[in-house]
Amino acid sequence: MTVPHPEEEFRAFLAEGRFMLQRSVSTGEYVYYPRVAAPGSGAADLEWVEASGLGTVHAVTIVRRKPPEPDYNVVLVDLQEGPRLMSRLADCANEEIIIGAAVKARIDDVEGQKLFVFIPA
Repeated sequence: MTVPHPEEEFRAFLAEGRFMLQRSVSTGEYVYYPRVAAPGSGAADLEWVEASGLGTVHAVTIVRRKPPEPDYNVVLVDLQEGPRLMSRLADCANEEIIIGAAVKARIDDVEGQKLFVFIPA
């Protein structure tokens, strides 16, 4: 029996419309990016749990592109569960993004691939 790699499992959850995180059973620590063992502790008892999807903008960068291509944002979001991750903020003008703003995850179809983005909460 072939065991899927954690990243493959994560992408399969996204394809189902589910935003999942790994959590160590022994430490309770949440983990992102998907992996086979928790960083720091090395705990290999990671289980998949539904993420709240709630977070706070920690940092933002606006990527300037040569016209006519639109500029886009890259945000670091601190999830309510603890991990910090990189994504983008949709449904919000780049100049209106505020560090410390509450956001919520949403799964979008981007060029045929399911990805999570954040929207203002």
